[in-house]
Amino acid sequence: MEKRPFVTKEKLEEIVKEFPTPFHIYDEKGIRETTRKVRQAFAWNPGFKEYFAVKATPNPFVLKLLHEEGCGCDCSSLAELVMSEASGVTGKDVMFSSNMTPWEEYQKAMDMGAIINLDDFTHIDYLEEHCGLPETISCRFNPGGLFQMSNGIMDNPGDSKYGFTRDQLFEGMKILKERGVKHFGIHAFLASNTVTNEYYPQLAGVLFKLAVELVQETGIDLQFINLSGGVGIPYTPDQEPNDILAIGEGVHKVYDKILVPAGLGHVSIYTEMGRYMTGPYGALVTRAIHEKHIYKEYIGCDACAADLMRPAMYGAYHHITVMGKEDAPCDHRYDVAGSLCENNDKFAVDRWLPKIEMGDLLYIHDTGAHGHAMGYNYNGKPRHAEILLKEDGSAQLIRRAETLKDLFATFDFCDILK
Repeated sequence: MEKRPFVTKEKLEEIVKEFPTPFHIYDEKGIRETTRKVRQAFAWNPGFKEYFAVKATPNPFVLKLLHEEGCGCDCSSLAELVMSEASGVTGKDVMFSSNMTPWEEYQKAMDMGAIINLDDFTHIDYLEEHCGLPETISCRFNPGGLFQMSNGIMDNPGDSKYGFTRDQLFEGMKILKERGVKHFGIHAFLASNTVTNEYYPQLAGVLFKLAVELVQETGIDLQFINLSGGVGIPYTPDQEPNDILAIGEGVHKVYDKILVPAGLGHVSIYTEMGRYMTGPYGALVTRAIHEKHIYKEYIGCDACAADLMRPAMYGAYHHITVMGKEDAPCDHRYDVAGSLCENNDKFAVDRWLPKIEMGDLLYIHDTGAHGHAMGYNYNGKPRHAEILLKEDGSAQLIRRAETLKDLFATFDFCDILK
């Protein structure tokens, strides 16, 4: 798959006159179109809802945009709950899926009318003791073992800290029903960033069979099944993107095969995608400001791993386009690096790119999810701005860049900056 920026060099040069590099930029058009396609893929299920994973792109402008397209919010912390509420997303449009959760966060979710997705059997007593039990509740299932598909092992749920065991789930549902909970959901997340149309249908098969057994054994009123996230994006050019329409139809077939004959054809399907919804529609834009010729060839950028930690953290690949040189031959091999005092502060290692001149704009692809969100302040690096490229072609600042004053604001020491 050829990777092309969603913004032109001419438009970026116009934007940087007002907003200096580095910054993350998001494509409103791409996000809206993807959201509509997801809705189309699951239109066969009248109760379908996508609960966008706030952790992927925690920005109220993005949340509001998605909510306009019918999405809810999947939150995992107090801050995400507050941000969702501030964005106008409340009540059953919020799924609170946290773990090792302080009771104050459960209370906020209760106050908002959010659906609580319990992560552990012991949380039943904990939630009841501190906040009481809501009428509707979901429980997260962990089947243990390895999760495999036709192309091999995808992930290792048995090594994950999340969810109820099977026995705990059945016992937990009985206890919750006895204590007055009226409506239920089940949830599971078994693999991350899958680039295959098999994942959701196979996960659906696991959860749908579980659902039938749960209802038969416990008599609960099961209202929804949450397939969570895991539908990924092609970070490398050799990967083909997921076909969400095929994925939705795959889930539909399993639904009709398992749930409908069991009298559960009313059950709503929920998803909690983050990466798929916004990942390809964000980019880190940075400028080449240094070149270094030692044992390797280096290009130094004004961005660093504090702006995008995935490559430094676990060697994740992010494609790089040198703006204006999209069709030039990639005949120079570089390490593309930032200015942190850490040797792993590299966006690319031994990457073949066109010859880079000082001042060139580099467009680092697929940072729309888990990009800016995972930023940090090591070496006192301020986090940089976020910009929304509107459908009408205008650029809107949706988060200003941090300043040194922001970084020092929590010190009770002296007036470092006046």
